[in-house]
Amino acid sequence: MRTLFRHFVLVVLLNAAWYMTAVSKQHAATADSVKEEFQHAWSSYKQYAWGHDALKPLSKQPHDWYGTSLYMTPVDAYDVMLLMGLTKEAAEAKQLILDSLSFNKDIEIQSFEITIRHLGGLLAAYQMDGNKRFLALAEDLGKRLLPVYNSHTGMPYRFVHLQTGMIRDSINNPAEIGTALLEFGTLSKLTGNSIYYEKAKSALVQLYNHRSKIGLVGTWINVETGEWVDSTSHIGGAIDSYYEYLLKAWLLFGDKECKAMWDESIKAIETYLADTTHGGLWYGQVDMNTGKRTGTTFGSLEAFFPAVLCLVGDTSRAAVLEESCLKMWNLYGIEPEEINYATMKVTAKQYHLRPEIIESAYYLYRSTGDPKYLRMGETFFNGIVKYCRADAGYASLRDVTTKEKDDAMQSFFFAETMKYLYLLFAPKETLPFEKVIFTTEAHPIWKTHKE
Repeated sequence: MRTLFRHFVLVVLLNAAWYMTAVSKQHAATADSVKEEFQHAWSSYKQYAWGHDALKPLSKQPHDWYGTSLYMTPVDAYDVMLLMGLTKEAAEAKQLILDSLSFNKDIEIQSFEITIRHLGGLLAAYQMDGNKRFLALAEDLGKRLLPVYNSHTGMPYRFVHLQTGMIRDSINNPAEIGTALLEFGTLSKLTGNSIYYEKAKSALVQLYNHRSKIGLVGTWINVETGEWVDSTSHIGGAIDSYYEYLLKAWLLFGDKECKAMWDESIKAIETYLADTTHGGLWYGQVDMNTGKRTGTTFGSLEAFFPAVLCLVGDTSRAAVLEESCLKMWNLYGIEPEEINYATMKVTAKQYHLRPEIIESAYYLYRSTGDPKYLRMGETFFNGIVKYCRADAGYASLRDVTTKEKDDAMQSFFFAETMKYLYLLFAPKETLPFEKVIFTTEAHPIWKTHKE
């Protein structure tokens, strides 16, 4: 009997080992497929838009945000190539960036977008590659962005001229105000110049200090007067990454004040914004001053929040919220920009190749090891390939209900969407998850303090 039992145990172990090997091979195959699709998108950019900000995949034409190229796609995509081991592609992108990228241009740029795409991308490139010219470019850009903080409150203006330092648009939102400390703080750490950290941190604190009595922020604020222009509160676009950076600044730099601001903010979020009355878990809209419910919409940008919850160890709540996000995706086999979760009807039909739902699946898998998040990832990947793949790269969708394509492939498709898909299936050793903090554009920044 004992021999029979030992034989049974051996058979079980062998079967388990075979199963784990088969699963690992499947994951590796999916990671390879993601890499192949990345290469399809990149080769399309190289063929039709080389040296420009982005590719318009349907018309096969280049697109520059400001009429002259800032090499947005190569900067955003470079660290992904390093992670994927695409040596040839990375070398080409590196040469293009270092030989051609200059911020000494007679253009006005949006500080937030250039910070998360270029400053974050260059800093990650420097940390991963080691070439000091990446850091020099980052520092030059950082100096040109500093004038946005010349407001009465210290919260930034939205636009700045790269040569003159002239600033414009005092009506700003929490996301654009509060999403700079990871990039500016890292620039301070790497250059030894504290001004970047100080300016971005002051803006973050000032925004927090302008929260309502119940602890919420609105959507738009005048950075000169400190008066709220729109008092709608939520966790979606125009607010989202403000909350993300409160937490991540603590995790990256050990900034305890940021941790305290996060702790107070999450209490208000869960008290007033969370909504379970319509099944599942959602986060809707309320008035920042009263907490009164004003809307029940939830979309692709809100889907970042399970990842943030994972960072504070609240994986159970993150898992429930990700299931809600999956329901949104499954309505039409790909994610709409926004739905009304009270009716489960689509209220914004676009899909902009966004990454947030994939990002959250990646965080949940790394936090729990539950293979269901790999299955989710396969669902997301297959849907994107099925509906968004074009002859030249990948195209956003104008309408998820009809699958009509739109002529746009933003650089974050490389930096975030493809990166998180790849990391979800790639071996854990590909990137030390515990040692890095991702910026909101998914550029990995190595931690600079001991926990």
